[in-house]
Amino acid sequence: MQQTKFRYYDAVAFKRANPPRSAVHTEFLRTGRIDRSIAWSPSEKRYLSYQEVAERTGRKLERAGDITHERINGFHRSIRFPKLVFHRTLAGTPHLGYCHITVANSRFAEFENVQWAFYMANFLAEIGDEDQFFAGISRKPGRMYFAVAIAPTEEEGRLTIDRTVRGNGVIFRTDDPKLAMKNVLMLGARDEALRKVIEAL
Repeated sequence: MQQTKFRYYDAVAFKRANPPRSAVHTEFLRTGRIDRSIAWSPSEKRYLSYQEVAERTGRKLERAGDITHERINGFHRSIRFPKLVFHRTLAGTPHLGYCHITVANSRFAEFENVQWAFYMANFLAEIGDEDQFFAGISRKPGRMYFAVAIAPTEEEGRLTIDRTVRGNGVIFRTDDPKLAMKNVLMLGARDEALRKVIEAL
């Protein structure tokens, strides 16, 4: 299957350069004159490189990651997560990307100590296998929040999904920001009373 090659242009700059004008026929009926200065040329669009699109996407993702981290840490003084905000964009589609927000250790179910990372993405997808981080990326616009169990790799500074946890390493995946925050807070809550408060949200 041939992959679609995307072209991006600066829509804001194009709109500023081409402010809306009254319709030609309306202007003619009102004044009796035809305005010949109107020039509609698609060449006025400034197309962006994939690098420029990736940089813009990255800035948006990191802003959203900062806000999400602030909201999580602002819930209760006993729940604090380190801020580790960085992003990645997808190679062939730089308008799509994901942002790492935090990492922590938690104990849940039959697992005594699980290290996990929390992410958000500006698209919907499944968490993939070893070869592919994402699978089945949706063409519909959306936002996704997810946490995966992680483990160090042979390569220094690199992590991989720990698939011994729940069979696929996925702790949760949702498109609901409220549910995502609730899940992260539950992972960070140390006592049962606080868990009950979070559960009631």
